[in-house]
Amino acid sequence: MEGGRRGSEDSAGRLLGFRLALSMSRECSAMAPDKNSLIFSVTKRVAQGVFSMLYRIKIEREASLFLRGPAVILPKHQYWTDIPLVSLSFDGPLCFVAKRELFCWPGVRSFLSLLGGVPIDREQSVRTYSSLKYLFNQLRADGKVVIFPEGTYVRNRVGAGKSRLVEMILRFQSQLKESIPFIPMGIRYGERAGWRRQVEVRVGAPLYGEGESATLSLMQRVMEEISRLSGLPIGDCSCLPDRQGL
Repeated sequence: MEGGRRGSEDSAGRLLGFRLALSMSRECSAMAPDKNSLIFSVTKRVAQGVFSMLYRIKIEREASLFLRGPAVILPKHQYWTDIPLVSLSFDGPLCFVAKRELFCWPGVRSFLSLLGGVPIDREQSVRTYSSLKYLFNQLRADGKVVIFPEGTYVRNRVGAGKSRLVEMILRFQSQLKESIPFIPMGIRYGERAGWRRQVEVRVGAPLYGEGESATLSLMQRVMEEISRLSGLPIGDCSCLPDRQGL
């Protein structure tokens, strides 16, 4: 039964990937009509002001990043606050892939949407066809996409990385004239000093993969780098990518 269920999930994922590839081949690059850089900029400034009161943020980059083309950013995930922290660590608008449950809360939904949040149902990817189509449009238009590879909050260690969405992106990469950099990112929450908490954000050097066959090796390197950058141990099987869900 388990093997049959996984087989059906793989088939559904490949069918979705085929539909996305077909759709992308028919469309020119397009930014979503509700993407407003001014609103994003204002929201980011508000987040920066609020977070500077709650956190003492230190951002370190291991390599000079001039992201003129598309890019995929892969951060450690521990709290919902990771999303604005990632936003504050890069220039320009970002497109966040976030689990759809976060968008059930009205206040959080509006805030995350303004920061570029895109809801994803990791268990039933077919439901998320429109969101994934939007994500690929962003990459085609040189957008920066943020994916939390663990797929959920994992604290005090690094969890298993979800590989299917990365596999779809590597498949889509063949339609572009350049390789997409995959950028690992560590977030480490420290102790509180008074009412402000120390947070260290470390952005690693870009990693690359060519074709779907590179998915597993790429994800293994990504999870190892996230562990190093976050200063957190790797949990059991964290470097063995999880193909269930996105």
